[in-house]
Amino acid sequence: MNPTTLRLPSRTRKPRRTGLTMVIDGGIPAAHFADLVSSAAEYIDFVKFGWGTAVVTSTLRTKIDVLTAHDIGYYFGGTLFEKYVVQDRFDDFRRFCQEYSCRHVEVSNGTITLSNAEKASYVRKLAGDFTVVSEVGFKDPGRSEQLPPSAWIGCINEDLEAGASLVTLEARESGKSGICRPDGALRFGLIEDVLTSGIDQESLLFEAPTTALQAHFVTRIGPDVNLGNVPAQAVIGLETLRLGLRADTLEAFD
Repeated sequence: MNPTTLRLPSRTRKPRRTGLTMVIDGGIPAAHFADLVSSAAEYIDFVKFGWGTAVVTSTLRTKIDVLTAHDIGYYFGGTLFEKYVVQDRFDDFRRFCQEYSCRHVEVSNGTITLSNAEKASYVRKLAGDFTVVSEVGFKDPGRSEQLPPSAWIGCINEDLEAGASLVTLEARESGKSGICRPDGALRFGLIEDVLTSGIDQESLLFEAPTTALQAHFVTRIGPDVNLGNVPAQAVIGLETLRLGLRADTLEAFD
C-alpha cells in the first residue's frame, strides 16, 4: 500500500490464514496473467486454474513459475478432480497434481453423483500429501436450491472433520448457483445459518465473483473474510472494498 493518513481497517499480511483472496484463471493469456499477478501479488493468496483448464493450458508451467516467484499458492479446479474420479482414475489425479508440484488440491462433488461422505473419503486420502480445499454446493442451480441450510452445514462439518483446511461455498464464476439463486441474488438465509452455526469462519471461503457479493461479505463479516473466484482484474478493486475505499463499503468501517 502507498502511505496515507487515512484511518483504514487493519488487514492481515501474507502468509495469512484470514482475509484470503482466491483468483480464478479461466484461460488468461500468459503475458497478461503475469502482468495481472505481479500488479496485485501482495493481495493474492491463491490462484485456481478453473475447472479443467490445467489440462489444455500449454503455458501452465510458465504461469506456475509466475505464482511461485510471488509466493502465491495454486490448485486445479474441482471439476478436474471430478473428471478423474468419474473415470476411476483417482491415483492419476494425485500424480497429475504432484507432477505440477501442487501443495493444494480442491475436492468437490458439484457435478457428478458423489455423496458428501464419499467426497470426504477423498479428502482423507489426500490430506496427508496436500492441503485440501473442499467445496460444498452444486453447479446446477436447481440442485443447489434444494440443498437446505442444515445439509450445507452438515457437509461443511463433515469435510472439516475429514481433514479439509478450507471449505469453499459454491457460487461458480458466474455467481448464479450454490449460495446464489439463478438470478444472482444471494441466499441470505443460508449464509446467516452457516455463520451462526458455530463453524469457524476462518475455515470458510465464499465464492464471490461480483462486486455486489464481495461488498456484502466484507460488510457482513469484515475486511478479513475469505473470498474466492475473484476475477484477476478485480483484485485491486476487492482490496478497496476490504478497506472501505469504494462506495459500496465506504461507510462500513470507521
